[in-house]
Amino acid sequence: MTTQAITTDLYKLYPSPRNEHRDVFAHQVFVPHPYAIIDLAIMELAGRTTLFAACRLSDMKMGQVVSFELPADRAKFERLFTPD
Repeated sequence: MTTQAITTDLYKLYPSPRNEHRDVFAHQVFVPHPYAIIDLAIMELAGRTTLFAACRLSDMKMGQVVSFELPADRAKFERLFTPD
């Protein structure tokens, strides 16, 4: 099964097959490390989240986008995440 890309104003997104949801939520973080392991489950976030491989359209930089339903989850992710 092939995964459909999602294009937004800022990114071209490729959903992770581990996502429970396909939504792109309003609160987003671009991680400029395309091969970093992002394990959202261990962060114990309160709301729904999605993870995407991403290409930032402004400069064609590859990375990952994490989108969050809740702004508090975005803040917690930014505090806890360190690239490997």
